[in-house]
Amino acid sequence: MNPEAIAEPPMPGREAAAAIGAASARLARAGVASPRLDAELLMAAALGVSRAAVVSAGAELTEAASIDPAALGRFERMAARRETREPLAYIVGRREFFSLEFAVRPGVLIPRPETETVVEAALGFLRERPAATVLDIGTGSGAIAIAIATNAPAARIVALDISKVSLEVAADNARRHRCADRITFLKSDCFAALDGNRSSFDVIVSNPPYIAAAELATLEPDVRDFEPRIALGGGHDGMEFYRKIGEGLAQWLARRGEVILEVGAGQADAVEAMMRGAGCDTSVRMRDLAGVERVVRARRAR
Repeated sequence: MNPEAIAEPPMPGREAAAAIGAASARLARAGVASPRLDAELLMAAALGVSRAAVVSAGAELTEAASIDPAALGRFERMAARRETREPLAYIVGRREFFSLEFAVRPGVLIPRPETETVVEAALGFLRERPAATVLDIGTGSGAIAIAIATNAPAARIVALDISKVSLEVAADNARRHRCADRITFLKSDCFAALDGNRSSFDVIVSNPPYIAAAELATLEPDVRDFEPRIALGGGHDGMEFYRKIGEGLAQWLARRGEVILEVGAGQADAVEAMMRGAGCDTSVRMRDLAGVERVVRARRAR
């Protein structure tokens, strides 16, 4: 984390608390799921301090000097954006994933906690084969690839995405976490841009778009109206990208290699069957912290 982001200058109490309270009420009326938490995080970002400092100052209700007008203005502009249901991560410009901080911006899928299950599965494979080659399909902010790289330094990773904006953000995140020399970023629709002479990969990981077309309109406004559709929609049945991945396994997944895929709720059966049909003879499922079958992990033996 940037050292400047956790510095703790003197915090005003009453005025900051009043601004947070008013913003919380507005966010609640707008349907934000965690209005008080979001308001506190926005105030922390506006002031350049930690949320802990904001909460502490508010609890003490000190008579300290008024909040800096420029900081208050930043906070009000941020709160107004959140009131439209723009995701918090886009407003503050970052999101934590696998205990690492990732820059995000509009046009880039925001990393989710459930996707950490993909990283855990990949690291389980890499504990047995630490120098394995990894392919990350649809890297987005680079969250999966970078989390793997920082925890498995002998691995070599190729990360693909069709979005130029995502690749720019991912490359910046890799440089920030000092692993850019071990990740190759390529603009590609699934396997399309891979060199036909390149050798296959020991592990293929992906959090592909998996929301069925009819379900896109039912998503929360934070997702539906702001996050990139190209990173969400998986075709009419949500399975379009799993089919593409399955079709490429014969060429791109090494023998005894594994494909590790995030899946939506209720999709594990279909995705597991698809990977077995593509040549994987063993598979396991992993649940996320909410108990949802979130990852299909399949191994190719032949």
